[in-house]
Amino acid sequence: MRRWLALLGLVAVGALHAGDAPEPAAAMTALRYVDQDPGDPAYPTRILVTPDYLRMDTGEDGGDFVLLDRRQRQVTNVMRDSGVAMVFSAGEAPVRPPTWKSELRTAPAAPGTRRFSLVVDGVVCSEGIVAPRHAPDAARAMAELKAVLAATQYRVWKDSPAEMQHDCDLANEVWEADALFGLGLPLEAREFNGRTRRLESESKLPRAPELFRVPQGLTAIRAPS
Repeated sequence: MRRWLALLGLVAVGALHAGDAPEPAAAMTALRYVDQDPGDPAYPTRILVTPDYLRMDTGEDGGDFVLLDRRQRQVTNVMRDSGVAMVFSAGEAPVRPPTWKSELRTAPAAPGTRRFSLVVDGVVCSEGIVAPRHAPDAARAMAELKAVLAATQYRVWKDSPAEMQHDCDLANEVWEADALFGLGLPLEAREFNGRTRRLESESKLPRAPELFRVPQGLTAIRAPS
């Protein structure tokens, strides 16, 4: 499964069509990004958002997906071929140590957007462009996904070999994610390791409740939080 759980990255401002219009009550927000990990081909990521759920997938209704229950603060990673649904509940990540030094810098960009860079101890951990007033509930949902997974991300970081432990992973996935999404909807971003994200389109679609249900017959495995 692609690294959908490690979000964020060049997009035309034209992708912001009608973004500030009121959302119909029975609509869902559909965001389509192009993501790329260093050395790998680019791949599509679709994010569907309703008031109750966020779903992240490759754009295929019948494929694997990540589902955030926004009310229960629970994330389920659905892996159909494996017959497994991995369930993550919100835990408590350690607080920032006193020695932690980070800076979130912002500057005006094209109309309706701002450029940002997140710097930790002089290293640019992530940088890109956000739209502060565009699709605000989608931005909130993406922040909620980060928050639920923060404790798990910290545990994975802590259990990794020392040479793979980078402060920027803690910044992007644990301690500064809320600040990043608080700036607005990510339009483009580049992380310290070369991972990129680019928004291709945003639209409103009729809600499809079946897309926000965990398929029956999967073995549920609860991950430690």
